[in-house]
Amino acid sequence: MEDPHSQYRYQVRFEWGAVGAATVGIGVDVIVWVDVLDTEATFVPDAADSHVQAIATDPLRDILPQAAVVAGGFRNRTAVAQWVLDQQAVKGDRFTVAVIAAGGVRADGTSRFTVEDMLAAGAVVDALAGVGIDYCSPEAAAACAAFTTLTRASAHLVSASGSGQQLIDLGRRSDVDDACEVDVSQSVPVLRGTEQS
Repeated sequence: MEDPHSQYRYQVRFEWGAVGAATVGIGVDVIVWVDVLDTEATFVPDAADSHVQAIATDPLRDILPQAAVVAGGFRNRTAVAQWVLDQQAVKGDRFTVAVIAAGGVRADGTSRFTVEDMLAAGAVVDALAGVGIDYCSPEAAAACAAFTTLTRASAHLVSASGSGQQLIDLGRRSDVDDACEVDVSQSVPVLRGTEQS
């Protein structure tokens, strides 16, 4: 019997972090890894090489070694959705997507909810729905609703969040502002397992 937490019934799934990816990512066509802010680097999808370095190594390498992984967020949400639609056309069948919010890590190593990754993951799910890839799990629908309900406030919420304030305190306000821009990049950084379109 399939694990209901795997969201296996749905074309678009949503979870948190590498452990969540292991739960919903088995058998999907692609994982969209959403990591908007980090104290070491900031997600800037149109600088793909920098982003690949920013996540240090493939975050899912040991958990889902066969999975295709691309990076998504506010800046390239529509480009990611179009890329998925194009891949679905090539496949000639439903293309399943797991949108994974990276979240943060506390000093003790436990996972931390991050508002920026929740909203950006919802932005990606919303863009997927916009191109007709909309058979979403309840989890993905909830993330999408968070973004669509809070779209106009999202940049403020991210900059006011713990992660945003941490970077601002480090003198990186422009990185935070840049990461919150919506649909300004056509780049779809490929982290592993597929060709960039």
